[in-house]
Formats: sequence, structure tokens, C-alpha cells
Amino acid sequence: MAGLNKVMIIGNVGTDPEMRFTPNGNPVTSFRIATGRSYTTPEGERKQETEWFDVVTWNRLAETCNQFLAKGRRAYVEGRLRTRSWDGQDGQKHTRLEIIANQVIFLDKTTPASLPEEAAAADSDSEDLPF
Repeated sequence: MAGLNKVMIIGNVGTDPEMRFTPNGNPVTSFRIATGRSYTTPEGERKQETEWFDVVTWNRLAETCNQFLAKGRRAYVEGRLRTRSWDGQDGQKHTRLEIIANQVIFLDKTTPASLPEEAAAADSDSEDLPF
């Protein structure tokens, strides 16, 4: 039976992208992105909630994100969720939920004209960074 694993988020990049290469020479770029949500408690108090996501991009998309994304930029990320587990140097088992992105769109109003079309900017109202 086929399933569906798709996630779409819009938020602010919280770390500068870090690019590395696999032993086969494939580029991989990782960064964190934060989404915000405002709500009112039953007592009438306004609250802000921030959720952080780890994003991983591969190949051409990894190169584009490494070149054009930076901390504070606004972006749309679409991809699938993957849980990654590993044993740390401390002997502890670690687990991380990641978004494996297949599309990243830069949403800043001022985006360099040299961006490829698949990474073209879309106008978006700016919001204060949630961090």
C-alpha cells in the first residue's frame, strides 16, 4: 500500500547553511528554519510559539541553498520527513527528525537577479523573526 509523506513550511532561516560532500562527491546542505504561530490563551493572553526544523538539501538544490540562503532569510520548504538515528561518541542513541527538501523557494522581497528560475523569489509580507 502506498503512503504519503509530504511537508510544507514557510519560515525564517535560523542558521547559515552548511554544505559538505558525500564520499561520492554529492553536495549536501543543511540549515535550520523556524516557523511561528500566535495564539490567545483561554485567559486572553497572546502567546507566540516557535517550532524549529532541520532541513537537508541535495545536489543542485544544495548548491543553490548554500549560495543564496543565509540566517534571517525567509523561505518556503517542501519535502518529506525522515527520522535519522545514530550512536554518539558518548555511547548514547540520538534521533533527529529532518525535512529532506525537494523544493526551496526564497521569499525575500529583495532577491538577487541571478537566482535560477526554480528558486525565484515570491513577494511576501515580512514578519518579525521569531528568534
